[in-house]
Amino acid sequence: MNTEDCEKIKGGENYKKVKLVLWLILFANLGVAITKIIVGGLINSSSLSADGIHSLSDGMSNVVGLIGISVASVPTDKDHPYGHKKFEIVASLFIGAMLLFLGFKILYTGINRFFNPVELSISLISLISLILTIIVNICVTTYERKKGKEYNSYILISDSIHTKSDILISIGVLISLLVIKLGLPPVIDPIISIIISLFIFHASYEIFKESLGILSDKAVIQEEDIILVVKSFNEVKNIHKIRSRGSMNDMYVDMHIMIDPNMNIEESHELTHKIEEEIKCKICSNCQVIIHVEPYYSMENAL
Repeated sequence: MNTEDCEKIKGGENYKKVKLVLWLILFANLGVAITKIIVGGLINSSSLSADGIHSLSDGMSNVVGLIGISVASVPTDKDHPYGHKKFEIVASLFIGAMLLFLGFKILYTGINRFFNPVELSISLISLISLILTIIVNICVTTYERKKGKEYNSYILISDSIHTKSDILISIGVLISLLVIKLGLPPVIDPIISIIISLFIFHASYEIFKESLGILSDKAVIQEEDIILVVKSFNEVKNIHKIRSRGSMNDMYVDMHIMIDPNMNIEESHELTHKIEEEIKCKICSNCQVIIHVEPYYSMENAL
């Protein structure tokens, strides 16, 4: 079995792990949403029931993630010789768009409440439910972000940011209730809503920034890092035209190196493989390297 086949198997296993995490998070989010809706119905709390319906949006982002990962894990074919991995980034953009929409919705609600104040009231049961769901969501987003970094999965990291937005909203509601109970004016509620919307806008911006950077083939690593690795090989006299793109889960690097013109094809071929393995070892294991070999003529040889 060659290196390319091993990388395909490794990538497939990685996607399976990401899918498993998404399924676990989906069931957790649905459990939180259903709990809010049922408790809201039992105590006739329309606000808690509405919050439960909103929590279903977290489950929707999980579904988007599962669809994106399913498409991204499709093997290479004639029309997609580089594979379908960028569909994971496309799915991240959808989650970013969902966050953007949520941010505008909260901003609109907050501004509207300046002119149409709403009296906040909550029972002990709904308050306990709110605190419990915040704890569950904190555990969910922490676990998902940790696994996202472990598997280099943009979809898990983006989805954890979406779940984090639900935490911010719930904490905002909790803070509003507490400070109003302490005697502060009701206007504090829309102010907190607007502040939360700004945090959500920033989270959406970060997702768009990272995702669009990958889709537009932004350089993923510094040239100096590649030069440092390649220059460790004494056979390489010069290196130029260095390019990189992709992500830490699917990186592509190409370059031109200059070597002694007397080096035969077999030796130069072996050298390029050693350089590729060193880049995978020192920079990124999920890296495909293309090296163009050129002859190097020093001034002494030219004379």
